[in-house]
Amino acid sequence: MVPTLAQPLTLQEFLALPEGDVIYEFVDGQAVPKLSDPDMSPKYFHSSVTGILFVLLHQWSQGRGRTRIEWAVSLVRQEQAWVPVPDLTYISYDRLPLTWGEDAPCPVPPELTIEIISPGQTFGAMLEKVTHYLLAGILRAWVVDTQAHSITVFFPDQLPRTYTGNTSLSDPLLEGLKLTAREVFQDLQ
Repeated sequence: MVPTLAQPLTLQEFLALPEGDVIYEFVDGQAVPKLSDPDMSPKYFHSSVTGILFVLLHQWSQGRGRTRIEWAVSLVRQEQAWVPVPDLTYISYDRLPLTWGEDAPCPVPPELTIEIISPGQTFGAMLEKVTHYLLAGILRAWVVDTQAHSITVFFPDQLPRTYTGNTSLSDPLLEGLKLTAREVFQDLQ
């Protein structure tokens, strides 16, 4: 357990904290639980969709980059160090070479982060986080809604797009990746 501190932590102090059962993000100098309410913990739908997306993205990313589950990312938000933990992350070997191999947060903004709405979370709360991702240099952020069976893709320079059903989600940034919301949510029927 990480105690609440009166004084802000430095990034180095945060990164030196021991790992445990609770996932913490570094926000405004504090170690903040990724899920602030125990009722928000990922459940079956969240876990299933995480697994399906990981398999699809991992297969696609072979030879292109890394796809990881809950890998912390070292970013800057409002001129302060920020270390969020997206549900899934994709980063190309162009941004982070294959030769990089440290047990550390992702040191550069990845191309893609994915957040899956957990029970008790709102789309609005995810929108705030996604906005910070894009401002920090992440090129795409997906918000996956297991209740609406939708994937909303956010871009730094255009309006978001929401995908449902059999509409193919394809993106020149993620060349060759094609999937549909129906594929992602098929096990939740």
